Order: sequence, then structure tokens, then C-alpha cells
Amino acid sequence: MSLDASDANHHSGCLSLRRLFNLKPQPVPYKSFTKQLNSSHICDQTRKAPDSKRLADVTDLTSRVFYDTCCDFGSSRFITAACQWEAPPVYSDLPSPSDSLHKDIRQTIENVIDALDPSLRSLSLQIHSHPELMFEEIFAHKLLSDFMESHGFSVTRHYLGLKTAWRAEYTHGQGGRTIGINSEMDALPEIGHACGHNLIAISGVGVALAIKSALETYNVPGTVVLLGTPAEEGGGGKIILLERGAYKGMDACLMCHPSPGPKLSTFVLSSLAMQSIDAEFFGQSAHAGDAPWEGANALDAAFLAYSSVSVLRQQIKPDHRVNGVINGSERAANVIPDYAKMRWYVRAPTRDQLARLTERVTACFEGAALATSCRLKITKNASYYDLRQNSILAGAFSHAICQESGNVGQYPSGASTDFVFLPSLHPAFAIPTQPNGGNHSPAFADSARSTEAHKACMITTKALACTGFRVLEDKVFFMQVREAFEASV
Repeated sequence: MSLDASDANHHSGCLSLRRLFNLKPQPVPYKSFTKQLNSSHICDQTRKAPDSKRLADVTDLTSRVFYDTCCDFGSSRFITAACQWEAPPVYSDLPSPSDSLHKDIRQTIENVIDALDPSLRSLSLQIHSHPELMFEEIFAHKLLSDFMESHGFSVTRHYLGLKTAWRAEYTHGQGGRTIGINSEMDALPEIGHACGHNLIAISGVGVALAIKSALETYNVPGTVVLLGTPAEEGGGGKIILLERGAYKGMDACLMCHPSPGPKLSTFVLSSLAMQSIDAEFFGQSAHAGDAPWEGANALDAAFLAYSSVSVLRQQIKPDHRVNGVINGSERAANVIPDYAKMRWYVRAPTRDQLARLTERVTACFEGAALATSCRLKITKNASYYDLRQNSILAGAFSHAICQESGNVGQYPSGASTDFVFLPSLHPAFAIPTQPNGGNHSPAFADSARSTEAHKACMITTKALACTGFRVLEDKVFFMQVREAFEASV
């Protein structure tokens, strides 16, 4: 559902989410916005208006929270929404040992990333022009590992038995803590880098190199580890790396992700836990015209399973998701299909809710197999657990980025990711997109190679590097990070 100020029926917002989160529509203060929405408009330009203009065609991201599980997050919708949601906490208001890094350290980090900007832009465009699917990121693997090696990092290629994973490590001095960073590389079938992993890849590179320079400049002991993580789009590459010990010894881990949204906006997202399921139905082939009674139709089983899940959706919670496809087939129409395969993604806010929903979805597959006399094989792939952002890291990140683009907002996301289970931060940053051109669309793939997207990525990269350096340099800050993590598990 999208929200439109011109439609009176929409003033109360998304009904299911209002019930779930007890959200109440409220009047929206009038604000002055130009055609190009930016952080100064969001934060500063407030003026009085007559009562007739109290409900305005604007959205103030510092005082609203939006839910992308059912709402349209094209940038135009941020401007035209007219519903006032209960304000979420703003991360820049969280306590912190100091408001930010010393200005000299921050300047060093920014100078390094500015100097690297042309090289990072080139890496991004090369990766974007060579989209590679999960576990097949051969071009990106060589490009990025060679680049990190040329900048003084010790690189391990084909890391932990994964063909396209890699690890770049740099240590300064003796002892100290270890900061981890992730660079994703994989693209999507047919639509390429429609999730902007080319930007994630270069952000990780920029963060790692900036922290390395700061460690050297200010003689701070510590280690930087940049992981090239394959197969985020369904393969669970980070989960495999986690199970094989790639994150052992890291004190915290950082990365970022592009998203649609207003210019220069940044968000700290939660995400849904996800279970990927392959359901295979095995039947009996027969001549469809001469003796169909001798067959057991596996395709019928798949369609019956699909219909059963569609019926199930009416009885699941608004923040639960079940989506699936039937794999293609080259079989002839006059033969009863003896095999059909489906891929499903089951999502819920927590791993416990995910387990219960997965059982209900599995029952749909079992019922379809029983009804069609087919045999069923279910394969459960690696689970993606719900993303738990570290509040102290988020506060430091917000302090770092607000000088560039204002406060960092919070909202839950309907997407899922294979991020790691340790103190971590995974903010999203907005890049300019076409209407309805959000993640996993061809339009977003076009946006991910734009100059504006690169600029937004560099702003976030600088703030992440400042946050990561604090983990290594500030013991009091790190203890707060650790305590927040332990309280969240």
C-alpha cells in the first residue's frame, strides 16, 4: 500500500501496520521544501503556516518512521506521504563518550577517502559492468583482492575453501582490537547489480584503507580485516564464513547497503529472519491424452502447494512474508510431468517466529504431495537470522554522519540478509532512484552506477570509517559497544 495525501482514505495509513504498531495519524506541521529534498530542508526549514495548510504534502524523516513491509519506498513517496507516525528514537541522541572523533582524526579519514575516490569509482563501475551471480564472483574476487594487496594488506584468496571469498588483513603495532568489514560482490540473475553490491564492495575497501591510514598516522595498535563475502543473494556466504571461523577474533563488524530514499538520508534497519526452502515433487510420467490415470502430476502438486501458501497468507501476521517461484521446465505438454521444483523464502521478525511459520508452510507442501500422490523432498538452506544493530555503534555512526547529511533514522525492513552475529552495524544509505525503482529492480541497477549514488556511498563510507576507528582507539567506547551487544542477545 502506498500513502497519498490526495486520497482521504489513506490519511490513516496502512491499516494492518497501524494495528500492529499502535500508530496514530496526526497533523503534519507545514514545512518548506524545494524540488530537491535535502537534509537542511528536513532538519532546519520549518515555518509557520495557516491552519488550512497544517496537513501538507511533505514527509519529515526526523519525526516519522515508515514500514517498507507493505509501503512504497520510492523517493517520491517520502515527499508525498501525509501521515504522521509515532516518532522513533534518533540515534544521534544516544549517549556516547564524546560527540565524535577528534577533528584531526576525522580529517585524516576524510582526506584518505577523498584521495581514493577516483580509484573507488573505477572499481565500482568495473564490478557493475561485470555482474556475477552467487559463488561465481571471479572477476570481482581478483579485482578487489589485487587492489587491497597493492595497498599494503595481506590477502588470502579463495578464503576458507570458498572460491570467490577473500580476506585482506592489516595490523599496526602490538595488541589492540580487531575491526571487521564486509564487501559484498554478487549480482542478481538477469537484472545485474540491482541491489547495489558494487557500492557495498567499494565502501568496504574505502573503510579498510582509511582506518589503516589512521592507525599509522596516530600510532594506534589494532587490526583491520576486510572480507570479500560472496553469495549474499540467497547463498548465505557470510553464514558459511561464520561457521568456518572467518569472524573469530573480530571485536565488531561493519558494512552498509544502498537503498531508495530522500537525498542524503541514512537509516539503521532491522531485518526479517529468513529461511530458504527448496520443495521438490516427484510423480509419475504418462501420456497425457492416452492414459493420464497412470500418471502422478508433479506440476499439479507444485501448483496446489502454491495455492495453499496463498491461502495461508490470509492467516499470517502483517510482518511475516512467504514468497516462492516454480522453476522453469522444458517438458512437453502431452506428458504428465513427473518432476517439479519450487524455491521459497519464508520471513518473520525473529528466528522463533520464523521456525513456526516455516512449519506451517511446510505443511502446505506436504498436503499438496498427499493430494496428488507425489513424493516430496524438502531441502532447508542456510537460515538468515534477524539483524540486530548495535545501538552504540549506531550512535557513533550518527554523530559522524550528521555533519554531512543530518540524523540517522530507524525503521524495520521487510528484507533479509546474512549479516554476522557479533557487535555490528549495517546502515542503509539512500541513492537517487526512479519512482518504483527500489532494490531488486532494473531501475535500481541503473541508479547503482550513477555519480550521485557514488557520492552518497562515499559519505557513508567516511562515517563508517570514523566509527570503526573508534572501536580500535577508544577503550571506553568499545566497552559500551560490547555491553550493548550482550544486552541484546
